[in-house]
Amino acid sequence: MKNVLIVDDEKMTREAVASYLESKGYGIFTAETGKEALKVFGSRNISALILDLMLPDLSGEEVCKSIRRQSRIPIIMLTAKNMEDDILNGLHIGADDYMTKPFSLKELHARLETVLRRASDDLKPLAEILSWNQGDLTIDFAHMEVKKRGKTEALTPIEWKVLSALAKYPGKIFSRDELISLSFDMGFDGYDRVIDTHVKNLRKKLEDDPKNPVYIHTVHGMGYRFRSKPS
Repeated sequence: MKNVLIVDDEKMTREAVASYLESKGYGIFTAETGKEALKVFGSRNISALILDLMLPDLSGEEVCKSIRRQSRIPIIMLTAKNMEDDILNGLHIGADDYMTKPFSLKELHARLETVLRRASDDLKPLAEILSWNQGDLTIDFAHMEVKKRGKTEALTPIEWKVLSALAKYPGKIFSRDELISLSFDMGFDGYDRVIDTHVKNLRKKLEDDPKNPVYIHTVHGMGYRFRSKPS
């Protein structure tokens, strides 16, 4: 199930969008302020964001910028604004699509499906080379190379795919099933806990203390996520 976070301070809009998307099979989380949205995003496995620009505390633009610094999840902006400059600014700061109020729920659903499909087809890292803890860990996506304190670590193909998926969306919680779909062939018919073994092996190679990981975090009852911010 894909989880969608709906952020809007208008209760009727939140409830209408939530009800319609639930009927289409989505898991739904809602927030009415920017700060609440960031809190939910940081604690839940969110696949896409429907974000109003006019919020009572942080603006939608601020929320979008904050999420874009750590994740590439699809973002659809909702707003009563309809000026070209507002639309261009929303797209410039990282929104994937833009709808003005009032809008069609059917069209919103179609656009959501499109941005989610595009995201799954185009899983790109935040940058070609990401580094954490002043070079303690470096991942070079272009060359499929991982270094720990400057030393190249030998990863198996599955370990690379698991790590790559997690690191390309730092902060996003991946379920075991999602990691299996990204890391194994379509014909995989095994037990989802096989992912735990690969994560355990990755921690041995990448963590100073595998029992107290800095990079690959377990989110109990949900799956795994990678440390949120490169440094």
